[in-house]
Amino acid sequence: MRLPDFEAWAIFAKVAEFGSFARAAEEIQLSKPTVSKAVSRLEQSLGIALFNRNSRHMSLTETGRALLGHANRLLMEAEAAETEARGDMRRPSGRVRIAAPMTFGIRHLAPVLPAFLERYPDIDLTIDFSDAVVDLVAAGYDVALRIASLADSSLRARKLCDLRLLLVAAPAWLDRVGRPTHPRELEAHKSFVYTNGTAPGMIRLRKDGSGKEFVLSQTARFKADNAEAFLPALEAGLGYGLFPEFMVWEGLYNKRLERILPEWEGPLISLYLVTPASSARPTRVTALLDYLVKAFEHSPWAAPCAGLPPEAASSTV
Repeated sequence: MRLPDFEAWAIFAKVAEFGSFARAAEEIQLSKPTVSKAVSRLEQSLGIALFNRNSRHMSLTETGRALLGHANRLLMEAEAAETEARGDMRRPSGRVRIAAPMTFGIRHLAPVLPAFLERYPDIDLTIDFSDAVVDLVAAGYDVALRIASLADSSLRARKLCDLRLLLVAAPAWLDRVGRPTHPRELEAHKSFVYTNGTAPGMIRLRKDGSGKEFVLSQTARFKADNAEAFLPALEAGLGYGLFPEFMVWEGLYNKRLERILPEWEGPLISLYLVTPASSARPTRVTALLDYLVKAFEHSPWAAPCAGLPPEAASSTV
């Protein structure tokens, strides 16, 4: 019985990650011919092409995309096994690939990372900012930050904190149209509609402590798949919308924005750290996870509720 070509599978995963034989070779400290031969060897063994190649561009074939998840899983498990065997004796090093929501990642993840990079000089980070939900294993990510209610039991998830969704508008807009006393009054006005959800324009609201619910049907003035695009028009008084607190807390504190119907809130969502299911992981990933848990232990966007100025809410680790 012939064993699988584990080295070739691992090299295939790295070439797919970097999109280049030369860049993958540099990353894993092998020669480019060695990397190219390993992929060719795997293709010959499988009897299929894993990459489409020409002089200017290379991309995964359909079969290559289908097999990439298996290759990434093999590589992750091997790295985790080496970590466990060494007993974490070595200083964390290597690259960590992260997937993060666009606005949250830029506004709140990126600012806490310089201290992490200073603490761990041998760890490199690659972050893809997107609101799309990606397949961590197939795409080769070590960790993802997700803002959602999670249902994928094949992943490991750790909740960092809860996030409130708030109805907000500019004071000028409310002065012009009036301050509503019930959510149904908002249906007479156009709003900002986030389209990257399960039911865009339909908001289930719950009244504090009463058990009462109301499904608000929005009429869109402006639709987008990233809610940050709404903020200039929102602050200009051109409509209302439902926004995560982390996106509007400074506007609320500085009174550029005002909560509408503060006794009504949208669905409670949470911020999670999500990783592949394996119980063992490289020390570089564990170091990042532990750091982010501490970094978001106290949510800075909750500070206005306590009457704190934005500068007092900065998270330090």
